[in-house]
Amino acid sequence: MRRTFAAVLVTTLCGSAFFGAESAAAEPEWKVVWEDGFDGPALDWSKWEIEVNAFGGGNHELQIYTDRRENVRVENGLLVIEARKDNHGIAGTVREYSSGRIRSKRRGDWRYGRIEVRAKVPTGQGIWPAIWMLPSDDAYGGWAASGEIDILEIKGQEPAVLWGTLHYGGGWPDNRHSGTQHRLTKGTFADDFHTFAIEWERGKISWLVDGQVWQTQTEWTSTGGAFPAPFDQPFHLVLNLAIGGGFVGNPDAGTPFPARFEIDWVRVSQR
Repeated sequence: MRRTFAAVLVTTLCGSAFFGAESAAAEPEWKVVWEDGFDGPALDWSKWEIEVNAFGGGNHELQIYTDRRENVRVENGLLVIEARKDNHGIAGTVREYSSGRIRSKRRGDWRYGRIEVRAKVPTGQGIWPAIWMLPSDDAYGGWAASGEIDILEIKGQEPAVLWGTLHYGGGWPDNRHSGTQHRLTKGTFADDFHTFAIEWERGKISWLVDGQVWQTQTEWTSTGGAFPAPFDQPFHLVLNLAIGGGFVGNPDAGTPFPARFEIDWVRVSQR
């Protein structure tokens, strides 16, 4: 059958449009599988555990992590992790600074998904808020052979710069890391709440801020297994506010205390 060029063009365009629509429809939507809006009177223990330790988090940090309300609490619909300069002690160990760290281990563990946290960070020399993920089981060996995903790290003295990093490779000191930084063109991440996220799929992890992708990684290794190891196992979420250490340096006379890391909500979605 003879067809004119116009007919061929219409058929081609319609076919392409239909194919594109069909492809888009075939992509599963993200569906929320776990979330916390911190709307209750206290932390939801079915979702979170407060970590208590006095040993500086492994990075020569200066804080002691406690389960006191002064350091971890829910108020006015927010999770507040607050660092204080108060010389608090645990089991005979006293540190100049106290703060909070919570995790979802055994309460929220996921392999792949979109992990989102809406938060507002504090500022100041030596202040180190973090949103990150650790493996729930060290399937490929000790840190960092089983991986670590840093969704957000911010140096309090550089509050307009967001760091996103993967840790992998072998056990320390044969660990490796890769990642980059995202800088706001106006204002800082302490001025208002922002939504920090990753979209984690098999062999691919993308970082987003306020819905916009700013970094994607597709290459990593583990001495314990073949790619996409170690990022093919369940991980859990960690939220904390550290003080001092090699990454940010120590506080100075101008660092404001108390320092508040405020989290509005956490949401995990999967396809």
